[in-house]
Amino acid sequence: MKSRWIVNLVLLILVVAIATFLYFRPMPKEEGPKTYEISSMKLADFNKVSIEFPAKAPVVFEKIDGNWRITKPFDARADLSSVQRILSVVAATTTEKFTLGDPSQFGLDQPKLKLKLNDEEFLFGTINPVSGEQYVQYKDSVYLVQTTYSESAGIQIEEMMDKSPFKPGEKPTGFDFSRLEQWEESRLQVDLADGKWTTSVANAKLTQNEMNEWFDEYWKHMAVTSVERYTPDRRATYPSLEVKLEGGAKVHFDKMQESPEIILGRPDEGIKYHMPPDSGFTMLNPPVTLAK
Repeated sequence: MKSRWIVNLVLLILVVAIATFLYFRPMPKEEGPKTYEISSMKLADFNKVSIEFPAKAPVVFEKIDGNWRITKPFDARADLSSVQRILSVVAATTTEKFTLGDPSQFGLDQPKLKLKLNDEEFLFGTINPVSGEQYVQYKDSVYLVQTTYSESAGIQIEEMMDKSPFKPGEKPTGFDFSRLEQWEESRLQVDLADGKWTTSVANAKLTQNEMNEWFDEYWKHMAVTSVERYTPDRRATYPSLEVKLEGGAKVHFDKMQESPEIILGRPDEGIKYHMPPDSGFTMLNPPVTLAK
């Protein structure tokens, strides 16, 4: 009887040991497809981007004084996120890598797009009909990547322009609305100094919280829907306003249109800014109550 009890105890210990081993043993790693990086370069490595499509004027971006600009086919501030999306091809990964061999089999004998980042060239060929991905050549290798990289480089140049009405470093500290129709009589100006808003109009009333909300919502976060190039016509006369900047400089804007959308033109930058009529109207009318 005693021997049977000992056998059962030994069996129990053995079962527990096996269960413990199975529970804590390392699980084998599943082998997935090998992943290739197109390059080991970083987005910060570049200060020039050239885009060439067949039968289209080339587009060039350059990093000047730490900020990206469009330098061809015209000069304008560039939208940073647009440039970063184009540069992101250097960090692309794929499971498909081929030796170049005959470029025509990938459509690389007549590339759909030539993308040059500094001196590094990426050529975009045909789209694989099975995966929907695009062949891209870098150096002597060809990779299959998502078409988003060539699509980002192919959007309209106007969409790659910076939508902010202010240059980097330009900080508004006041507004001269005296040349707008609704403020011509009062010659309204509002200024922000030491965190407090004041107005040039005697006996006018304003509330600091309302002015701060107006400034934050309609000027710091301006609702620009689109931009386009602007060539000022000296013969045309528009209502206008000036934005006073920290340091004493001013920025002039022409109010070119009020309906069905607000359009402000900045002559020195050569850009028009399109805005919805409601937000555009409010930004030109601060919450100031004039004495009757």
